Amino acid sequence: MRIGRRALAAALLPAPVLAQARPRVVVVGGGFGGATAARALARAGIATTLVEANATYTACPFSNAVIAGLRGMGAQRFGYDALRAEGISTIHQRAVGIDAQAKRVTLADGTVLPFDRALLSPGIEIRFDALPGYDEAAAEVMPHAWQAGPQTELLAAQLRAMADGGTVVMVVPPNPYRCPPGPYERASLIAHFLKSTKPRSKLLVLDAKDVFSKQRLFEAAWAALYPGLLEYVPLAMGGRVTAVDARTRTVTTDFGSQQGAVVNVIPPQRAGAIAQVAGVADRSGWCPVDPASFESRLVPGVHVIGDAIIAGAMPKSAFAANAQARVAAAAMAALLAGRAVPAPKLLNTCYSLVAPEYGISVAGVYQPANGLLTDVPGAGGTSALDAPASVREAEARYAEDWFATITADVFG
Repeated sequence: MRIGRRALAAALLPAPVLAQARPRVVVVGGGFGGATAARALARAGIATTLVEANATYTACPFSNAVIAGLRGMGAQRFGYDALRAEGISTIHQRAVGIDAQAKRVTLADGTVLPFDRALLSPGIEIRFDALPGYDEAAAEVMPHAWQAGPQTELLAAQLRAMADGGTVVMVVPPNPYRCPPGPYERASLIAHFLKSTKPRSKLLVLDAKDVFSKQRLFEAAWAALYPGLLEYVPLAMGGRVTAVDARTRTVTTDFGSQQGAVVNVIPPQRAGAIAQVAGVADRSGWCPVDPASFESRLVPGVHVIGDAIIAGAMPKSAFAANAQARVAAAAMAALLAGRAVPAPKLLNTCYSLVAPEYGISVAGVYQPANGLLTDVPGAGGTSALDAPASVREAEARYAEDWFATITADVFG
């Protein structure tokens, strides 16, 4: 049988190569971690979908300043237009299911999003089962304000409405929780508010532990700025709260009870709800991950970052979530391309305001070791204990600059 010239030429040519579809990643959670990861993944050429229930993100950093009347709530709110402008598909729906084997995320409206890899940045949820008497109804009387938004505004309004001479009670949980120095910054700024507007009032801080972040710096500032106004009671002195009564605004400790005109209860926490649904959280309520790639140790193909994870020495903070997002995105891009995951080093810096012009900070550098993120020896540290007022003022400005820089970087 004779073969035509055209058929022979076609047989000798290589088969056409079909364009391979871009790898797909679904990011769940649009805070400092998730939004950063989405932008990094998109810039790496990965088809990225961001799932975030809220069309406007309300930032927790600097929300203590809102509570103390130093900042408007509008300064805490950010949108997602800049992410859409980079080609990131942004869906404002709640993720209700993740099937890692089928590689799909299910949304509240029934939409199914396929993925090659998924990244969760679910933040935290309040454990309303952890402190007797404290449930969602009680939080409307004794706000936690640990998730920025209506709770922040509620606590601020209660402080403004309180009569001069009233007692404010703060309840601080045991570790771990979002933003380790956050309660002590809040105590400082509430004390500043009382000193400025309700000088006959008092703040009582009841803590379930004896040691906390930047402790010497905070305690020195309290002694200098708020003597007789701020009373701190650690675990060893009976500071652990064992129950609350929202009806009477009373908290109970191992050694007695205390009623407050305003009561701020910061309860125990765990990884956000989708982490529990996805099976990436263990019995502790938090998510174990590989410290180099942030891939879940429980569910392969799903990565977890931010406040939700067990990160060893690295604290739960916006700065940490932003750093972890960049590392996780680079690791996911490498894995999707069949390359080795690079060994990372991560940085965290945490600023706290003790007063409007009085800032302190702690910094650390972290690297994977023994399955966790560990401190790099000799790196990091805290503000000097004996720093002059000019340094404290400068650190307060650095805190403002950091917030402006990171929110511009994350949200555009």
